[in-house]
Amino acid sequence: MPEEDAVGEGASARPNRRKVREGTVVSDKMNATVVVAVVERVRHPRYGKTVQRTKRLYVHDEEGSARVGDRVRVAETRPLSKLKRWRLVEITERAR
Repeated sequence: MPEEDAVGEGASARPNRRKVREGTVVSDKMNATVVVAVVERVRHPRYGKTVQRTKRLYVHDEEGSARVGDRVRVAETRPLSKLKRWRLVEITERAR
């Protein structure tokens, strides 16, 4: 009955892992929300030059522990509000 094991194993494991990003907190003015700037370096499709693209992610921070300048790790989650789709996983480095 190896077929049963394969089916059972595939059903319990999630096929798509949630995205994890690392960025810098740029705003902490809201309640339980911080704005995190994630810098992505990509090569330009035609010219080959490396360019920086910045995404601003609205992140759920329940305790309100993150401050401006902190390096944080965030994970994708279900929609929590109109703009919030990420949650704070950990603060990797505190701002100086």
